[in-house]
Amino acid sequence: MALLRQVLALMGRHDAALTPTAFAVFYEHVAGLNGPLSAALQAQGRLDDGAVQRLYQDHVAEQSLADAHRIQVDMQRVMTDIAQSAAHTDRAAGAFGQTLDGLGGVLDGLQATLCPEIDAARMGTQAMRHSVQALQDQVRAGQREVQRLRGDLARSRSDALMCPLTGVLNRRGFEERLQAMLHQPPAPEQVHCLVLIDIDHFKRVNDEHGHPVGDRVLQGLGAVLRSVPAEPGMACARYGGEEFAILLPHTQLDTAVRVAEAVRHRTHGIRLRHRDTQAVACTITVSAGVAAWRAGDDPEALLAGADAALYRSKAQGRDRVMVA
Repeated sequence: MALLRQVLALMGRHDAALTPTAFAVFYEHVAGLNGPLSAALQAQGRLDDGAVQRLYQDHVAEQSLADAHRIQVDMQRVMTDIAQSAAHTDRAAGAFGQTLDGLGGVLDGLQATLCPEIDAARMGTQAMRHSVQALQDQVRAGQREVQRLRGDLARSRSDALMCPLTGVLNRRGFEERLQAMLHQPPAPEQVHCLVLIDIDHFKRVNDEHGHPVGDRVLQGLGAVLRSVPAEPGMACARYGGEEFAILLPHTQLDTAVRVAEAVRHRTHGIRLRHRDTQAVACTITVSAGVAAWRAGDDPEALLAGADAALYRSKAQGRDRVMVA
């Protein structure tokens, strides 16, 4: 209760709405559970919804996703063992059932000439055969349920790596795909490329039109990224805030530039209109930076190259693509 009062008092001094996400951020700070979060929070002034959401994604959600992934891996291993055991039981029950069928046939032939004990054995064999059949049915139903749960876990894992607002990978999904891309050297005569894309004047969009409109702009760019013809292995992600990324493994630099230009041109179709007159208030544009991975570069070097190219795009007037 003491922590609750402190959290509510602290939240009241900021502009962010009183949401579960905001409560999680401020609670972990007040309770002293998350040092990096506290340092990031104290370095900022009054926090709005966007700032709280970024703090949550960077310092709270990442740990939750890591825990969820670990649990999913453990459950996947357990369910695989169950599926293997069920398959073994199914085979054993089937073989035993066949043995009982054969024994039942023999007993049926001997019933007329042997003592009543044989008749009792025959009846017991039939009952056992029905029990084995029931066991087989139960095991197969269990196998189907295990397969369904494994599918649910796979979808849950996929959802954990997606940005629900934009429909592309989130930061965690991007980092996993980046590591996977750089884990293997590019094919001969090819390179690994990274494109960083930033929405021009996005803060102005939020300030002048409100965050719900800003969210629709983000959704629109997500749709643009999903609509661009995909190159082999290409992956699109929301890198953070209004910044997006495209990974292009085993490609050519001019191909990466062509993809970035396609995104830039298609983004021109995102227009904000006045609600009453439907007149165009502004057209959304993006700036992009393209970098190619060089042997010996780590992920940070590739990101730094693309970020430097993106900075030049903005410095030279925005709405353009530059190459590191």
